[in-house]
Amino acid sequence: MDAQPLYDLSPILHLMIMSVVVALAPLSWFWLRNKKAEPAHRLQALTLLVLFLSFDLVVFGAFTRLTDSGLGCPDWPGCYGNASPTGAHAEISKAEAAMPTGPVTHEKAWIEMIHRYLAMAIGVLLITLTAATWLQRRRGAPVSTGWPAATLVWICVQGAFGALTVTMKLFPAIVTLHLLGGLVLLALLCRQAVSYSHAHSGTARTPIDRSDRAWLIAGLGLVWLQVALGGWVSTNYAVLACTEFPACQGSWWPAMDFREGFELWRELGKTGAGDYLSFAALTAIHYTHRLMAYLVLIVLAVLAGKLVRIAPLRRQGRWIAGLALLQLATGLSNVVLDWPIVAAVTHTGGAAALVVALTWALCESRAGSPARVGLKAQGLSP
Repeated sequence: MDAQPLYDLSPILHLMIMSVVVALAPLSWFWLRNKKAEPAHRLQALTLLVLFLSFDLVVFGAFTRLTDSGLGCPDWPGCYGNASPTGAHAEISKAEAAMPTGPVTHEKAWIEMIHRYLAMAIGVLLITLTAATWLQRRRGAPVSTGWPAATLVWICVQGAFGALTVTMKLFPAIVTLHLLGGLVLLALLCRQAVSYSHAHSGTARTPIDRSDRAWLIAGLGLVWLQVALGGWVSTNYAVLACTEFPACQGSWWPAMDFREGFELWRELGKTGAGDYLSFAALTAIHYTHRLMAYLVLIVLAVLAGKLVRIAPLRRQGRWIAGLALLQLATGLSNVVLDWPIVAAVTHTGGAAALVVALTWALCESRAGSPARVGLKAQGLSP
């Protein structure tokens, strides 16, 4: 039997129809709830719906990766040239008989294809959001068409990374970039939701001290770096390189190979030269993520303390504090409980939620003097 081509576009029409059908359910619900709402409020509600589903996509993507289902269908965009695993039953059964634990099994094929269906449905919803924003802009609504257009372009980029994840056989750098791309999508949607909220309510961003805003920017930057390191740990299966805490392998500084561990462009489990990745390299990957976590938690604790003292940003501060604690708990669970899938998926979801909460706080604030703004509002300042 001939090998299955990595790209097979024959089912693309059926997949497009399926994505529209899947998207109709949330769109119908949205329309029934918001048909009498003001345009800016309606756009905000649609953006929040897409944000919620995109968050689900990121979490389900983590579940797909952690169940080793990323190659459940070895071609793209369908499954053995079919729109669903049902049509590829014979091919999947043959692959499963040859290797009962995968990478191709009926269960893993369905997990992978459900992930793709959800991604394509979100693409349809983003097209709808972009068209609706453009229409309201033409009618004079104070909304920007740039952010929805940028988000629509980005979901296409994400689709390309999704294809490369399959065709490049879970290449660690591509899988990590695909994860980061999913979080960029969440940040873009969060930015849009805040802008629609301001357009609907007529409110402006909250002025905060420059030092507080610097802490906020630093916190967001460190979380992005930590997510990248966490993605590198996950995609290289380095979680169990250290199975104790706070030490690792009975030492505070175990044997590590940073050069080999952070060689970015290489196949899964291999060095750039084609040799198998050493355990010291996996330890370096894991321990770097752990050490960075200490710094991130300290910065987030200080930042949350600052934000909860600013009334308009108190809710974001509490979310950041709660999510930081969740990340600590799930991260420790991954280490000491032998990487349970519930903790691992929740850890990814917590990281995604942290990016959204920090982006939300950043978009709701601006650098300025709160005291001076208050005096000016009372007419006491020139």
